[in-house]
Amino acid sequence: MQHRNLGSQGLRVSALGLGTMGMSMAYGASNDDEGTATIHRAHELGIDFFDTAELYGAGTGSNEILLGEAVKDFRDEVVLATKFGFDMTAQPLGSGFDSRPENIRKVAENSLRHLQSDSIDLFYQHISDPGIPVEEVAGAVGELIAEGKVKYFGLSNVGPQYIRRAHAVTPVSVLQYEYSLFEREVEEKILPVLRELGIGLVPYSPLGRGFLTGAVKPASEYPADDMRRHDERWQGENYTYNLHATEQLKELAGTRGITTAQLALAWLLAQGEDVAPIPGTRSTKRLEENAGAADVQLSAADLARITEILPRGSAGSRYPAAALSSLTTD
Repeated sequence: MQHRNLGSQGLRVSALGLGTMGMSMAYGASNDDEGTATIHRAHELGIDFFDTAELYGAGTGSNEILLGEAVKDFRDEVVLATKFGFDMTAQPLGSGFDSRPENIRKVAENSLRHLQSDSIDLFYQHISDPGIPVEEVAGAVGELIAEGKVKYFGLSNVGPQYIRRAHAVTPVSVLQYEYSLFEREVEEKILPVLRELGIGLVPYSPLGRGFLTGAVKPASEYPADDMRRHDERWQGENYTYNLHATEQLKELAGTRGITTAQLALAWLLAQGEDVAPIPGTRSTKRLEENAGAADVQLSAADLARITEILPRGSAGSRYPAAALSSLTTD
């Protein structure tokens, strides 16, 4: 597995990481044993970058606990990333924010315990808090770094000016943002700022929440607790357009002897050495497929054909309007 440097503070991770959210929420029923086996297989394949969050355990820490227990025998060989920023008492889950410095510290202490670790390798603000200036957030994380409880500072789902303000207080190593063949918003205004400041990009949902694997069905066929049931990209004409695009991508992938998912991940990896996607899965088979993308080199003709198939991304928004309105885009 190749490795990449993210940011200018020394963070180095495998070119592909593993997102663990789906092992606890959002994609239907899960199984801890299956999740643990997938994490162990990732380590065997050379993947050393694992992503979790306070939110993924609905306030119980379950996802962090799962990850911490799974990597305890090789903790020093991996990079663990987790996140703070939601008010876990707000209902529905994910509707409230809390980046008060005292809560950041509380979440950090909980995460350290859940992950069975003396330090958090990468600590992200999961979402901006309109009630707390970013300078206070960056300052609080900077204090945790000075104390040795956190190694690197990350941001998620925020825009250029927010990034600049945070970075001026405590150097930001990574921005996590949705980025894939389906979602290209980050390219125009955000990615240039990251490169100006020397900040790495960690794309989440790099496979379009699974659509780019080719294993899809209409929204109505997913269970109620699966987020794809409510995703616009799985609805009506959007679904038809996106399905047609993935069928064309599958044809292109076939000419290279790879899968659609490997094509999509290889495209992301080709966007720069400062990009390290974190496809999420709880399947060892899917994990092995994803890992193979690190060895795929796309030609200029391949990249041009991909752009021709999906010139501006998918049809349908990545989040409902209400959720998008809560994201800081400046």
